[in-house]
Amino acid sequence: MFDRSRRNLAHWFALSMGGILFAFAGVGYCLNVEEQLRLFDDELFHHSKTLAAKTHYSLYQSQWQTQRTQAFLENGVTLNGGLVYARWYDTEKRLVQFIGSPGTKKLTAKPGFQALQVQLGSEDSPTTTTWVRQVTLPILQDTVLIGYFQTAAPMDSLRSSLNQARLFITVGVPITFGVIGITGWFLGGLAMRPSQRAYLQLQRFTADASHELRTPVATVLSNAQVALIPPEDPLEQRLRLQKIAETAKSMSVLINNLLFLSRHEGSLAETTLKPVDLSKLLRSLAQDFTVQASTQGLYFIAQLPEHPVMLRADANLLKQAVINLLSNALKYTPAGGKVQLRLFIQSHRAVIQVEDNGIGIPPNDLPHIFDRFYRVDTVRSRQTGGFGLGLAIAQQIIQAHQGQITVKSFPSQGSTFQIDLPLRI
Repeated sequence: MFDRSRRNLAHWFALSMGGILFAFAGVGYCLNVEEQLRLFDDELFHHSKTLAAKTHYSLYQSQWQTQRTQAFLENGVTLNGGLVYARWYDTEKRLVQFIGSPGTKKLTAKPGFQALQVQLGSEDSPTTTTWVRQVTLPILQDTVLIGYFQTAAPMDSLRSSLNQARLFITVGVPITFGVIGITGWFLGGLAMRPSQRAYLQLQRFTADASHELRTPVATVLSNAQVALIPPEDPLEQRLRLQKIAETAKSMSVLINNLLFLSRHEGSLAETTLKPVDLSKLLRSLAQDFTVQASTQGLYFIAQLPEHPVMLRADANLLKQAVINLLSNALKYTPAGGKVQLRLFIQSHRAVIQVEDNGIGIPPNDLPHIFDRFYRVDTVRSRQTGGFGLGLAIAQQIIQAHQGQITVKSFPSQGSTFQIDLPLRI
């Protein structure tokens, strides 16, 4: 599914960016043609105007002036290989004089620029057809029209430049389109990675949740079916009803934990954060867990400062995170063991430590203990109770407060969980 989505994303990205690329390439080529043609016309116009001004209408008054003009054309004017011809017409548009190709005896072209194909040749070389840029200028003397001047320059260099531009577009655009496609595939993979990770997490979460709920549901169903049978022993029926109640309570805890994880994902809104005295909050927890540890034959030690440790937080959520850590410490510490709760300030951060000398956590399991539904197979099984969500909830709460939770543990030596929270009021 994700490969198909990634492929579609890359396809649409390539099409959209490729369309923009083709549009820009087309517009750029048109602008390039227009600019080069303008420069070419400006140069042609400049040389034509210069030549027309020097030869003027007096060129057909005597033969030596015509020869001078021809020499001027051959030696004095160069434009992309030189002007290919020059023609002078009178006011009636009749051909008076020419150099190079004579053209028509009657001027038919309108004043301005034209691109056309002409045949050029001489006695030494065969006739060839080439593209030229022709300009026709009216010659004025004291605002009076005295004739027309027409000349042309070959467009070989211009056409060569435009051919190179077309070749670049023809080769470069498909290559760029291919690069865009590859980039789209790569970016699609990056864009789909969070979605894929979320999908896999949801898939795993659903599988784990269904697995966790299957057993208690089966237990409730089997006990309910037996309880519906007329009882031979009222005590047995009572025990089965108690089992149903305990299982339903366990399922309720699981559902509440799942809802908690889904509702408190991400950072907390500033409006939910209130000034909290962390020392006072932990002191109240210490009183409750001292009694609980005593009933389990454990020693509970709280090392908390007497002065207030203030920060902005959601007191109930922080309390839940610490309760989860303390509950785990008591659960996995054998009788006669010790559990410690500490609070101190370090580098403008409040540090909470929950330390025990219990069974510890194997090194291979440490990277996964904050994963949802994760249990260490050898010891942390269903027999110890819980669903493997306590540490995941604690981590989510601390991260929502812009804090960090870490753990150090050694098998058979115990574990130390540490919470670092920023001190901000």
